[in-house]
Amino acid sequence: MNLLRIVVGIDIGGSTTKIVGIRDHNILAPMMVKATDPITSLFGAFGKFINQNSLSLSDIDKIAITGVGASHVEKSIYGIETVKVEEFLANGYGGLYLSGLDSAIIVSMGTGTALVNASGDGITHIGGTGVGGGTLVGLASKMLNVREIEFLIDMAAEGNLNNVDLTVSDISKDNLPTLPPFTTASNFGKLTDAVSKNDIALGIFNLVFQTIGTIAVFAARGGNQKNIVFIGNLTTIPQCRAIFDSLEAIYSYKFIIPPHAEHGTAVGAALSLLK
Repeated sequence: MNLLRIVVGIDIGGSTTKIVGIRDHNILAPMMVKATDPITSLFGAFGKFINQNSLSLSDIDKIAITGVGASHVEKSIYGIETVKVEEFLANGYGGLYLSGLDSAIIVSMGTGTALVNASGDGITHIGGTGVGGGTLVGLASKMLNVREIEFLIDMAAEGNLNNVDLTVSDISKDNLPTLPPFTTASNFGKLTDAVSKNDIALGIFNLVFQTIGTIAVFAARGGNQKNIVFIGNLTTIPQCRAIFDSLEAIYSYKFIIPPHAEHGTAVGAALSLLK
């Protein structure tokens, strides 16, 4: 394989496609394209990638595709060798590369959430949860009549969790050695008619990210890992980092969101062809 040419990794979702290039093990121009269907999204992303980087098809060595939309691709893309990569492998390769770690639990946060245990010994799919971006959008739609994630982020920035969630300090006067007073005892357990929409928005984020983070901790315990790396679209949400910081204060694990985390699966797909 000619390392001066580019290996392209493409993560094809239902309507969103993420694409990156890898040249000599360095990431080139990660980007994202949205469209009404996976194939339109795929070719839109590839065309944009070629155009914005002033490339020609001869600059591309191979293409690696992954994600739920990869099943719709039956031919090579523009005559370039196109390889389908298992999404769980791509998650593992991408998470380790972006974090610079040799081993970790890799958590891919998309519509749902998938977890793998990744190390030099291999990549093992642990499992996952249906709680993810789809949960955020669904709850916000029904509870707040809000469907745009950017609007939900702005609302949550003005929210107060003390008006939504029941904490350990609300139900116990004693100091518990393993549970700080701010620990959530029940998501939405303090909800009243007087709560604001901004409070509910923050409560939804807290519910989703705490659920994902706690499941990741359980996976790390079972997999003898100390580091947890998060990739996927949800890593770009500002509330994500703040909520994970609070979980780090409870559990003895490092929650890592590396640069380009939202493109982690696409990065891993490309890297799989370089291994």
